[in-house]
Amino acid sequence: MIVPQVRLKPWQQGWRLVVAALLGAFAWFAVAAQLPEGSEDPRIGWLLFGDPIIGVGCLVATLWRRKYPLSIATGVVIVSAVSSSAGGAALLVLGSLATRRRPLETAFIGFACIATGAVTEGIYPRGADPDPWWLSVAFIVLITGIVVAVGAAIGARREELQSLRERAESAEREQVARAAEARIVERHRIAREMHDVLAHRVSLVAMQAGVLGHRTDLDPDQVSLLAKGIADGAHQALEELREVLGVLRASPGGLEPPQPSLATLPALVADARALGVNVAYTPESIGTPPDLLARTVYRIVQEGLTNAGKHAPGAEVRVTVEGEEGDGLRVTVRDSGAARGEKPPPSAGFGLLGLSERVELAGGELDHHADPGGGFVLTAWLPWPARGEGSE
Repeated sequence: MIVPQVRLKPWQQGWRLVVAALLGAFAWFAVAAQLPEGSEDPRIGWLLFGDPIIGVGCLVATLWRRKYPLSIATGVVIVSAVSSSAGGAALLVLGSLATRRRPLETAFIGFACIATGAVTEGIYPRGADPDPWWLSVAFIVLITGIVVAVGAAIGARREELQSLRERAESAEREQVARAAEARIVERHRIAREMHDVLAHRVSLVAMQAGVLGHRTDLDPDQVSLLAKGIADGAHQALEELREVLGVLRASPGGLEPPQPSLATLPALVADARALGVNVAYTPESIGTPPDLLARTVYRIVQEGLTNAGKHAPGAEVRVTVEGEEGDGLRVTVRDSGAARGEKPPPSAGFGLLGLSERVELAGGELDHHADPGGGFVLTAWLPWPARGEGSE
């Protein structure tokens, strides 16, 4: 993994150069302290004037070590062979190169540092009792190994931080994507709930209003009854709309209003009868299914009654809900076909589509088709696993 180089701040660049300069100065003084007294060797003049100039030049060259790492490291290390004060700059470029964690490059420059260090040891004259050559080489190897190890550790730390940063960014992107997906799913759920809640009421109101518009032979009592049904249906539609909007406005920890279930099916059928739909439904004892299953059954029956009222006015509608735990539930809404030739109210066509999605989410199957004998049939099968089924 190659970690992109991050631009160093001035103070970060500065303290590195100061440390390299101090190491170079220490090496220069160590060599100067071992010069023989009274010697007129011309190499001493180079130590006093040429050596520091080369050291300063190498320090300046290290400013470009991150842009041209291998080239600068090679040049500085080679030049440090004739300048003891350039040793600090050589260690700096070696450590910087080691942070890249490229073994071949690091090994090449590391051995070059050891070789040039050994060459530098033999350039200048020494006193009467110089240190053994092997001790000097061992010291150079030790310093070079420490610098390489520190540089590799810094490089590993940078890679770890870069990996953590990329993971955090990836997690943030995934979180944004999940939030967007959750918003879309919630919008679809709300759209289904809005349709299920309002379509039934509004369709029945539209059906009654259509009767008032097409029937001119109704007596005042019948007109009054239909008008009252329209007013009651519109009022109930507004109340149910208010409940849905209340859920949207509620705080995340707020309680949702009671959800429909099998126990509310008789009330649904009674409302449809009160609005003129001829419905036959006999409640059967089928136990207590899970909330999701019971709510889905309610919505299926609601959609079936809504469609029958819109598209088959005056038809006889039969609702059956049968099944048991372990076998699943089968819901059927069958109408006998339109008994009056009235034009149905406009339809968006999303009712059965949303119902199909709802049934699919519950793991069931939905079917709707015209009955060969006349009318329309809406059937659904929903799974109802027995308690403990599937457990190990």
